[in-house]
Amino acid sequence: MSLRFNALNNLLNSQTVQPGNSTKITAIFAENVFTHQVARQFLSDEAFKSLLGSIRAGQKIDRSMAAQIANGIRAWADTKGVTHFTHWFQPLTGTTAEKHDSFFTLKSDGTPIEQFEGDALIQQEPDASSFPSGGLRATFEARGYTAWDPSSPAFIMDTGYGKTLCIPTIFVSYTGESLDYKAPLLKAIEALNHAAVDVCNYFDRNVAHVTPTLGWEQEYFIVDEGLFNARPDLVLCGRTVFGHNPAKGQQLEDHYFGSIPERIYAFMLDYENEAYKLGIPLRTRHNEVAPAQFECAPIFEEVNLAVDHNTLLMDIMTRVAARHKLRVLLHEKPFAGINGSGKHNNWSMATDTGVNLLAPGKTPKTNLMFLAFFVNSIKAVHDYSDLLRASIASASNDFRLGANEAPPAIISVFIGEYLTKVLQDVKARVTEKMDETDESMLKIDIHRSIPELLMDNTDRNRTSPFAFTGNKFEFRAVGSSANCANAMTVLNTIMADTLKKFKKDVDGLIEKGEKKEIAIMHTIREYIVASEKILFEGDGYSAEWEKEAERRGLPNVKTTPLALDAMVTEKAKKLFSDNNIYSHPELEARHEIELEKYIKKVQIESRLMAELSTSHVLPAAVRYQNILVENVKGLKDIGLGDAACAQRTEILSKISEHINKVSELTVAMIEARKKANNLTDTRGKALAYCTDVKEKFFDELRYHVDKLELMVDDKEWYLPKYRELVFLR
Repeated sequence: MSLRFNALNNLLNSQTVQPGNSTKITAIFAENVFTHQVARQFLSDEAFKSLLGSIRAGQKIDRSMAAQIANGIRAWADTKGVTHFTHWFQPLTGTTAEKHDSFFTLKSDGTPIEQFEGDALIQQEPDASSFPSGGLRATFEARGYTAWDPSSPAFIMDTGYGKTLCIPTIFVSYTGESLDYKAPLLKAIEALNHAAVDVCNYFDRNVAHVTPTLGWEQEYFIVDEGLFNARPDLVLCGRTVFGHNPAKGQQLEDHYFGSIPERIYAFMLDYENEAYKLGIPLRTRHNEVAPAQFECAPIFEEVNLAVDHNTLLMDIMTRVAARHKLRVLLHEKPFAGINGSGKHNNWSMATDTGVNLLAPGKTPKTNLMFLAFFVNSIKAVHDYSDLLRASIASASNDFRLGANEAPPAIISVFIGEYLTKVLQDVKARVTEKMDETDESMLKIDIHRSIPELLMDNTDRNRTSPFAFTGNKFEFRAVGSSANCANAMTVLNTIMADTLKKFKKDVDGLIEKGEKKEIAIMHTIREYIVASEKILFEGDGYSAEWEKEAERRGLPNVKTTPLALDAMVTEKAKKLFSDNNIYSHPELEARHEIELEKYIKKVQIESRLMAELSTSHVLPAAVRYQNILVENVKGLKDIGLGDAACAQRTEILSKISEHINKVSELTVAMIEARKKANNLTDTRGKALAYCTDVKEKFFDELRYHVDKLELMVDDKEWYLPKYRELVFLR
């Protein structure tokens, strides 16, 4: 019996795995995290103050303090039964990495002891040669360093078979170049802090720190483990390269916010409990639009911590699903014809005085501050839309962008009717000379208009890749499998750069004798005019928008190899070097790494398509073809009429046509892949894989395979079908 039918039989007899003991969230929240409260218990006053100074003010921790902190962390870990520790980091593979070391060691006299020294807390030296470096490191130059990030607390990973102390770290090369997602993100956060504080001080001199915040929404699919294992494409690619749409998909819209199936509910309870123990503040769970699709979302957190928590959650979900004999699919488009998955990034900025800089205020002064940051956000997206597009580019996200459930590849900003009117009112006076009366009137107008936003008068536009939703911007184009750090690094950097220019422009007007408020309003109006073409309120899926975007000069880059070009323009190099995020070699290396990832993913999918065609699809189709041939012969032998034979012959003819096309296309695709592999230029190879392999063959080959799936006898078809994958659990 095939894996498909074994899986179906097992599924019929499966039972829901009971989740762990249910308890109040507050009773277990962050119990496996070295929080400030825990640190206060296990550290001396001196060590505790040193740790807080590093977290809050970026102060360097000296070696003696590091030793005390390490001892305190180990003492806490001992109470939890931990035996090993690891530097937990996020290399450019798209996954997390860890190398475990034991607390166990031997003294010079052979006495066994357990210890965790300050040096081990601060720095480790994993092998860097096998991680992507984009040419920054040669294979023989293996040395790389992980360095402790005190701003993200240590945590204990409990796998059920052991407990490991995890120290969140950055990962850099021997010569100092960043080789991970976290190091540039931390730099971007700091760049935004400095730039935002300078602008905040126009309005409130008490603001000393600004923190970007993030609330992600993680979408994912769940399938039965047995059916998953019977699909080699799901196992190796995370998506189905073949598969005909079932008669029922999502057209009835009955899955969205529907009752959560019991088996999935048990899985959710389990992974949520694991997440709560690690301090991940999950708040929401629900069925998503597509069958077998679900979503979870947390409370907002500081960006760095939110990124760590999302990356950690993806690991947790994958691990916990195995307990329930389920598999989590984080691919952006695991099934054709139904909605794919995104990871909406809800982004804002908060001051240390408790103000959300993207929330309208209650006074003219606070509304003017809101307007300054709101318009600077729009200007940043306008000026660097190509970089935002590059930040979410991947082979998997290409399947989703522009489809009916995802934003288009055209980057635009939606702000809603009321804020559009506010900006138009400000813009209308762009040619007028402001005086104190105009200044007061503008303040009143803004004060009267903006509070309407708080009464839920701003609609949502789900076709917009960057939409204002009341007190934050929602970057909807981020893919479900992505590390949020990439998009957040770019977004925080372009915002920092725009705010720096804003302050320079305002200060320039003040130096010329303008009053501060008038100078701010003048600059805001200039930014509105300069960036208004990025604003769009309509249907982002429509063909009319593509034409309108072209008239406006907005780029519509639909494929990853071309989208990634934005990373290495002179504009991008200047942006990242001016803000101390990436050096030119680091940026070139990241471009190379992303192109290589694209090539490898398309290459793997192409090889899988060829393998499945020759070893699964064609044998099944030929077996059924032979059955039909014998049937036609039998009909003729017993003298039945020509009509019956003609019907069977017509079916045979269609099957034969699809068999021939699958065979021809598979051979041609393999040849195209070989030609692409002979190219030495990485960008050229990526473009060849995109146009000459993926675009030329994937859809057409799939079309003929999917037609065969419909025609071949079900018992001869060994690949689980969509109706089983998305509806049986």
